[in-house]
Amino acid sequence: DAGGCSRCSSCKWIPFNKTQSWRYAKNCPSVTRYNFHAYSGGGKLNMTRSLLDKRSELSDYAAEVIYKCQMCGACDMACKVYRNDIDLMEVLMELRTHCVQNGFVNADHLDMIDRLKREDNTLGEPKAGRGDWADGMGIKDANVEKAEVLLHVGCRFSFDRDLWGVIRGVAGLLQKAGVDFAIGGKAETCCGGRAYEMGYRAESEKYVEDTLSRVKASGAKTLLTACSDGYAAFNYLYPRMGKRLPVEVIHVTDFLNRLVKQGRLRLRKRVPLVVTYHDPCHLGRMSEPYIPEWQGDKLQRPPRLKRAGLKGIYDQPRELIQAVPGVKLVEMERRREYSWCCGAGGGCFQAFPDFTAWTGNERIEEALSTGADALVTSCPWCERVFRDSVKESGAKLAVYDVTELMLASLE
Repeated sequence: DAGGCSRCSSCKWIPFNKTQSWRYAKNCPSVTRYNFHAYSGGGKLNMTRSLLDKRSELSDYAAEVIYKCQMCGACDMACKVYRNDIDLMEVLMELRTHCVQNGFVNADHLDMIDRLKREDNTLGEPKAGRGDWADGMGIKDANVEKAEVLLHVGCRFSFDRDLWGVIRGVAGLLQKAGVDFAIGGKAETCCGGRAYEMGYRAESEKYVEDTLSRVKASGAKTLLTACSDGYAAFNYLYPRMGKRLPVEVIHVTDFLNRLVKQGRLRLRKRVPLVVTYHDPCHLGRMSEPYIPEWQGDKLQRPPRLKRAGLKGIYDQPRELIQAVPGVKLVEMERRREYSWCCGAGGGCFQAFPDFTAWTGNERIEEALSTGADALVTSCPWCERVFRDSVKESGAKLAVYDVTELMLASLE
């Protein structure tokens, strides 16, 4: 795959037939921010080929370039518009793992991994408090009661108190609709996806096994996840590691959309807002189900067997937004599989907060350019970055989760 790169630089741009303006034509935060070819997807393919051919060696500087990538997958999607034989994200994940295995690690990443090992979450908070967000709600404990649906909350929602209102709202909507669900509470652990994307494959596999055993023990038929990272991990990373969950995996936006269509949740109150929707990387292009490696010449691979980002969760959040009376949805130029990243992924949130902030600010500017009153998303990591960006910049833009609009409109 690395040798197949034709150095066309298409990985740096929104596909030309999707471009609406020069201002929002770029898709890769890394090369846009650092303005040197090595930071792009194609640049990293060149680095990979050079390492494989032993024309160069890893160094601390090379590793820093590799780690200053949010692993958002935008380069992969753009490349596949023109090429059918390169799986760019697969190479980037192997390159990260290669760095870790050869001792070229980032100190902040190591710190997060140590905290993950101690407390089973990416924030390093005491794991005994993982279910505290649900206090007083009367939600079933999956460790002692059976339920049809197991709700995986995720690390950010579990421990970021600023976002507890969102996850409590999700649980409230499920209760309102009469859904039989339970949570793991303090027994729930990280999905392991963030560790995997940072290159720590062995550490992530522990959490794959934990999730598998917990899902089986719960007796649930459905694994419902509120975290987009978890949704991508369960759909893509777990099968990539040879593990598939024995249940249906659904994101809350998809599940709630079904409940609205079934009439189990009635959105009747008007919410007079103009909003724009941000597609999270891990809920959109990165959540597309894993497709096993094509055996043979990739030029002969049928298009339906390449991950092109088209099968992610895009329509369901928009349908929920449009189901709220009074809300008008206006789109940003970079959307769906070509969405600009919030900046939180790939370990950048932990190691390069200035880069994360810059990326988030870029998205806030794009949201403001639509004339929207609010930026709506469906990922706790995105919401965290955008809230911080708005607070820091003073931008006149509200930031909401999709479910918050639903709660405001609930009959």
